[in-house]
Amino acid sequence: MLSFSRWFVGVLFIFSGLIKANDPLGFGYKLQEYFEVFHLGFLNDWATAIAIFLCVLEIVLGALLLFGFWRNQVTKGLLAIIIFFTFLTFISAAFKVVTSCGCFGDAIPLTPWQSFGKDLILLVLIVYLYLNRDKINPITTNSSWQSALFSAVFAASLMFSTFTYNRLPIIDFLPYKVGSSIPESMKIPAGEAEDEFLIMYQLKNKKTGEIKTMSDKDYLSLAIWKDENWEVVGTPEKKLIKKGYDVKIKDLFISDASGTDYTKELIENPYYNLVVVAYDLKQTSEKGISSTNALALNAAEQFNIRTVLLTSNSAQDATNFSKKMKLFMEVFYADAVPLKSMVRANPGVLLLKNGVIINKWHYHNLPSFDELTEKYFTK
Repeated sequence: MLSFSRWFVGVLFIFSGLIKANDPLGFGYKLQEYFEVFHLGFLNDWATAIAIFLCVLEIVLGALLLFGFWRNQVTKGLLAIIIFFTFLTFISAAFKVVTSCGCFGDAIPLTPWQSFGKDLILLVLIVYLYLNRDKINPITTNSSWQSALFSAVFAASLMFSTFTYNRLPIIDFLPYKVGSSIPESMKIPAGEAEDEFLIMYQLKNKKTGEIKTMSDKDYLSLAIWKDENWEVVGTPEKKLIKKGYDVKIKDLFISDASGTDYTKELIENPYYNLVVVAYDLKQTSEKGISSTNALALNAAEQFNIRTVLLTSNSAQDATNFSKKMKLFMEVFYADAVPLKSMVRANPGVLLLKNGVIINKWHYHNLPSFDELTEKYFTK
């Protein structure tokens, strides 16, 4: 039991840490949701740094548990973490404040209740490990080797997290990954069922004051609408009764400053086109924007390639930013949520053709115009 608990907890912590370290910016976005719920908005600017710290902590504690080093401190650290996250996932599940916990990033989406169940199992195992910590034997008692292995794991996990933050996730689990078709990801495939809903009415009896809830189907089939003693009160609620096909991309709407829908035009362009995503112009890298702007200018002049900038800022802010940076790109608007999923960078660049994501880049490793020309535009 001790051996099983040690391996299960250690491997799971390392796996969880690596999955989140693969996408620390995405984990930071999830932390911001929790910060808003608990009125800790002042931590939003530190979300990514906290995310990287937690990723490294999970990986290091999991590895040290497997190594058997510093068993007293490690089991206490694991116990403190799991108590905190068990409390957090319970609050999320019970009060429905965060719909996805982010425990395994976007690789394995868990509902809050699933995450709470997982944490309860881990809590039991970690309590067992803590109570039996004196029986955990290290793989080596040499202090120099212990320090060396700790340093290696710490450095590797920190470098991995920093690399993916400054580039892009090594493995992209999001719907906007390279090779995916945005238009197809927004459709329900033929033969797949759609979500089924019921409209729930709250009815009040004028004479007795009785309150009851009834679905729209029952409301019509029982012809209760004919009875003048009953009246609908409050706002009808939409209730999901059967989950259908889960569309991968369901919240993408691109418009111009006046609200005109340009989604179909932009994502179904049959030619190469560049999409620059800067979900927050106030925090975007101006150096990165300048590089993409120069790229857009060359692409338009030599190959007539269209480049657009997508942002969630107001039209006024975007206009001021465009003038300041002398942008050549057209500016369009979309909600921040899909923009953050498109590319984990601010700004980031997507190369599209007929709605398919050919490639995408962080502004830190944006290819030169000559490289794009040789690899894509002249073929």
